[in-house]
Amino acid sequence: MNLRIGNGYDVHQLAPGLELWLGGIKIEHEKGSVAHSDGDVLIHAICDAILGAAGQRDIGVHFPDTSSEFKGIDSKILLKETVRIVEEKGYRIVNIDCVLCLQRPKVKALIPEMIATLAEVMGVDVGCVNVKATTTEKLGFVGREEGIEAHAVALLYKV
Repeated sequence: MNLRIGNGYDVHQLAPGLELWLGGIKIEHEKGSVAHSDGDVLIHAICDAILGAAGQRDIGVHFPDTSSEFKGIDSKILLKETVRIVEEKGYRIVNIDCVLCLQRPKVKALIPEMIATLAEVMGVDVGCVNVKATTTEKLGFVGREEGIEAHAVALLYKV
């Protein structure tokens, strides 16, 4: 079996009055992501991990933030297209593992919904997707609630 691993990372600044989307679901919070798209930092990291594992560069190459086509776009659309791109190259997802870094809001109770949403969009079993959340113990830009970040690892196999 030809296995490939990819690593993804994304970060977004937070600002009052914007929507906060994480893992494909809208989160109620007083701050949201500053972004060209909907700013779903978790999905963006997953896209980069999947694209990287298939040797297909990164999310910015496929969905540039300079294109009006992607202004305000739902990141679930980007994820679905990312999966299509790698499947076209003969790859399938084995599993995705992610870490979401944010001081607030607490998202532990929302993780099962994120996992279900992500699995559905990618067309994989929920057992193939794992999401963890952590704070940075009030350290750095995440701890000061100036931004959020996400890390993801994707394992793909070549059909």
